[in-house]
Amino acid sequence: MDQARSHFVQMNGMRFHYLTWGDPSCPLLICLHGLRSYGGTFAGLAETLSDRFHVVALDQRGRGESDWDPDRNYFALDYAADLDALLDHLGAETAHVLGHSMGGINALAYALDKGDRFASLILEDSGPEAADKESAGIERILNELRTTPLSFDTIAEARAFWRSIRPNVTDEAIESRVANSMKQADGKIVWRHDQAGIGACRIAQAETRPNPDLWPAIERLTCPVLVLRGENSDYLDRARVARMRAANANVHAQDITGAGHYVHDDNPVEFNTAVGAFLDRVIANRT
Repeated sequence: MDQARSHFVQMNGMRFHYLTWGDPSCPLLICLHGLRSYGGTFAGLAETLSDRFHVVALDQRGRGESDWDPDRNYFALDYAADLDALLDHLGAETAHVLGHSMGGINALAYALDKGDRFASLILEDSGPEAADKESAGIERILNELRTTPLSFDTIAEARAFWRSIRPNVTDEAIESRVANSMKQADGKIVWRHDQAGIGACRIAQAETRPNPDLWPAIERLTCPVLVLRGENSDYLDRARVARMRAANANVHAQDITGAGHYVHDDNPVEFNTAVGAFLDRVIANRT
């Protein structure tokens, strides 16, 4: 089993952390995590692909081991600029890109101007308008941001909190969250990510800098696109997926059985299989 390798790089005035798996000479897959996640959340997927892909999982700004933005610029176009800088740093003209939730929105924001740098795009329970329109999932996430404690007295309390808001993810996913999103400081268990800054930015986003219209990105993409929706998602509705498919013949979609919004944590086996099969088809069709 290929072990993750840790890297740091200066981009856009901040220090970023990312993980890699596999041979750098293999096709490149960049993974972009969700709102309160981290690059290591894709470790299980990366291990299944590392025999034939070079997998890069970025800790996006304010998360994991990457710097917090002192100006709290946690907006789609800022993340898109970071993806551009990462591609340049890696010396990659193109890459396969996978984005979960916010990560998918960031990828689409990047594709508004630079979709030609995508060899393929996988949207994990993500799509245009998914963060801009009211839905049960969006309201759930905003409520989490408003009510999440900034610290806990013990790791057990932190673990119990994660389980209370992620009841359907695997035990391995909970342990990953505890290990990668929490740390000890001043006798407390606190967040590694900028919980206060990210929360304030996301809650106020509609009044400050709403996400750009991402439908043109879907319409213009010329690469293969796969939308992996959680069968029980409260975040990405089937009607939006159907509209995405109607907007571009390159868009294909699949529901992952029994999964909610956190698809790769709810049903990792089916998710990993679907991603691997899609990428293998894309590679085969290009040879």
